Amino acid sequence: MRGRRWSALLAATLSVGLPAIAPQQLRLTPAAEAAGCPDTELVFARGRNEAPGAGQIGNTLFTRLQAKTGKNIRLYAVRYPANTEVDLGANDMSRHIQAMVASCPRTRIVVGGYSLGAAVSDVVLAVPLPFVTFRNPLPAAAAGNIAAVALFGNGFQWVGPITSFSPVYRDRTIELCHGDDPVCNPTIPQNWRARWPDHLAPAYIKAGLVERAANFVAGRI
Repeated sequence: MRGRRWSALLAATLSVGLPAIAPQQLRLTPAAEAAGCPDTELVFARGRNEAPGAGQIGNTLFTRLQAKTGKNIRLYAVRYPANTEVDLGANDMSRHIQAMVASCPRTRIVVGGYSLGAAVSDVVLAVPLPFVTFRNPLPAAAAGNIAAVALFGNGFQWVGPITSFSPVYRDRTIELCHGDDPVCNPTIPQNWRARWPDHLAPAYIKAGLVERAANFVAGRI
């Protein structure tokens, strides 16, 4: 029943007729091809409509992890349009993690996402089979390489935390929701416009939630 509920959620969330995966996206990611392996790699999916890259939260989490651990940490920004294309982001994230596991098996992987990017992470970690246009599910064995998961403003909190769908990551996951963020806080469903500032990336950073996530992750890498 839980699997059916998750599938139904994805069907409602992912738009019909999403664009096909471009051929160039099927190549190995640069991090997998690069010489040398970092101690840790943060694989982060930015929020909706953020500029290409890891976004404000992903970049801040990366710099705080570097400062806290002193380890060789690399950042991989998930490649996707970050509009509504959760499936494209999930395909790229999963493909990159698999390439890293194959080429750098000792590297500790941290999965992260903000807003739409959190949904990308949800699909990769909690959906064991291809669904709609998510065509590259993460093999179960890859879970052993994932040291921590950090999610911010995750809309799937309306159904339940990711750990309820993917218990293997329960002790490795931190899900953060800022105040009355209407995307991830289902307790006050009205007045979205007034509550919207609580969802913005600067609000998460200023409230210390990225710092909290960095502390959590640093203890697991």
